[in-house]
Order: sequence, then structure tokens, then C-alpha cells
Amino acid sequence: MTTRHILSTGLPVNEAGNKDSPLAIIVLQEAFGVNDHIRDVTDRFATEGYFAVAPELFHRENSPEVAYDDFPSALSALGALSRDDLGSDLSDTSNYLQSLGFAPSNTAIVGYCMGGTVATFANTLGLVGASASFYGGGVSAGRFGLPSMIDMVRDLTAPWIGLYGQLDKGIPHEQVEALSSALSHSSHATILHYYPEADHGFHSDDRHPVYNKAVATAAARETLDFFAQHLSRR
Repeated sequence: MTTRHILSTGLPVNEAGNKDSPLAIIVLQEAFGVNDHIRDVTDRFATEGYFAVAPELFHRENSPEVAYDDFPSALSALGALSRDDLGSDLSDTSNYLQSLGFAPSNTAIVGYCMGGTVATFANTLGLVGASASFYGGGVSAGRFGLPSMIDMVRDLTAPWIGLYGQLDKGIPHEQVEALSSALSHSSHATILHYYPEADHGFHSDDRHPVYNKAVATAAARETLDFFAQHLSRR
């Protein structure tokens, strides 16, 4: 079960697992905030042996937990994000983990939807040893003041895995193709999985219209295997 902890910088994080674990992971939210689903995902990574932390990226807006059908509120919270604030939150989270003895090489990051975009940004900052982006948006046009995903993957500092669905109308096929092509310019190991029967949000078992259990299970396992291959245990 996650517990909420406020760092000395004022950033709230939800954490689960043992601080003596050999590996850590940063779990980044969707556009709906750090809600029950994200806390449950954080618990799942703890069960897999990670010390897992989920920073509340909407904390400057009082950390709202937005209903899945309340898109105006989600868009409002997203509109308040900035590159500088995201960089600060990522740095604060990384510094907290380093204070516990987790080096970047021992730390993974995974993000869902908007969190997938931010996880890729974290990878360009040298804060992690591997990253995973579940249907991260902003593929061809940057969001939150960040470069596009296509541009960011050219500047990766660690291995990266992307997990996208072919039924995702918000991230069309030509964008995924362009992202895949851009990955060839990275000097780090990269994998892009493109699932034929998956929609945007396929991993979220609280979003029943788009959840795909088979794909979610496979993608989670592929992510864990990728991290096991590329992270260093402390």
C-alpha cells in the first residue's frame, strides 16, 4: 500500500516498497492525477521488488484527482504544466532517491499518457538508467514546453521502451512510424511495441472502455524485462 510523503522541497510523492530494494522506479501519472490506479500501479512495481515513488505532478494545482470523463478539468491541470516545473519535480524525485542510495543507474522511470512524455524527458536529463513510455503523447508537436517525442528520443541518455496501440486515434500511425525512425538515431537500446488491438489507455484497468487485459499484461511484463536487462542493481 502506498503512503504519501512530502519531500523537503514541498513535492508530494506516493511511495511503496522497501527502501533497501536493489532498484527504484519513478511512476508518472496520466492526465487524471495520482489517483487510485496510479497508486495501484506503484504498488505493483513494489511487489516486483522496486522501491516505487509516484510524484504528484499537479501539486501546484493542489493535486486534483480528475474523473476519467472530466476532460475540461484534466485539460486545465495539463495547461498549468511547464518544462521548468516538470524538470524541478523530476530532479527533486531523483535527489530523494539518491539520498536513499539509489543512483540513476539503479532507477527506472515509467509514465502513462502525459506521464509517458515526461518519462522520456527525464531520460534526456540523465536522471534514470532506463525509461518506459506508455502511449506518451506530443509525438510530433511538443507539449508543456517540451520538445516533441520525436526530437527527445534523439537525445536519450539511457535505454528507452515505448508501448503504443494501433487503435489510438490521438497518436496516428504516421506519428508512430516517425517516432520509430527517430529511435534509430539514439546510441542507446530502444524498443517500440505497437499493439494491433490496443487503444490509448490500454493499461488502465479503471478505464473499462479502453482497457485491454491481454495487452496490458504483456506490456507490463515486457517493461519489467527491459528494465531488468538495462538497470544496475545496487
